[in-house]
Amino acid sequence: MLVAWAIFPGVGVDMTLLGPAACEYDGWCMSVGLENALRRLRRILPLSARQGECSEQVRELHRQILRSFPTKGRILTREEMAQYVSDLDAAVDVLRKNDMVTFSGDGTPVGAYPFTMEARDYQVQVNGHRVHAMCALDSLAVSPMFGMTTHITSHCRVTGTPVDIDQSGKTIDNADTAGAVHVGIAWGAADAESHCADSLCMEMPFLRDGAAARQWLVEDPGGREIFALPEAIEFASRFFVPLVG
Repeated sequence: MLVAWAIFPGVGVDMTLLGPAACEYDGWCMSVGLENALRRLRRILPLSARQGECSEQVRELHRQILRSFPTKGRILTREEMAQYVSDLDAAVDVLRKNDMVTFSGDGTPVGAYPFTMEARDYQVQVNGHRVHAMCALDSLAVSPMFGMTTHITSHCRVTGTPVDIDQSGKTIDNADTAGAVHVGIAWGAADAESHCADSLCMEMPFLRDGAAARQWLVEDPGGREIFALPEAIEFASRFFVPLVG
């Protein structure tokens, strides 16, 4: 089991959890574990690949749905979606089957990774709106995706204590108080028979510091990984930014 860690000067990373291998990427010292985790998440939820396989109309609709969260503070309605495609039902069917947009039981659109209309424990203040992210990793993607500052509020899965992160792109603006935060992923929660939003996303929490990260990790060291906050931001950025590029 390889724990994914990286060394980031000035950030409170617990060095006892540092993984055994690292490589350079865009000036960051990134662990091989992160590269492997990124590939693993793309296999579970290949959003960028699926978007690329869609028609141009459906791709643009998907981008507009994503942009609606920071611009409107909510997901587009079906009526608003119809402005971007000639056949809304067919487009919705593609987005639903590809798990690119999530819907309620009555067909109402409720989410598009990294966002959801559900009241989850990952609130993001962005562009004057309060929106919810699917999970901890997803919340960290919002600022680099849209070039907007964000304030994230959540709780540590282990201790229940508040987690507050101010973010500008890939920069942690309150590193003095949030720099020790970590993100966990319990890979075993992934379920091919259900939406990622209802399976893996439910087990991607914030952990307040190295001690909480160790406590969470040892419960299932073979099936969980933990990431220092700057590394998690890089992870989220690389996974989500291509969707709006």
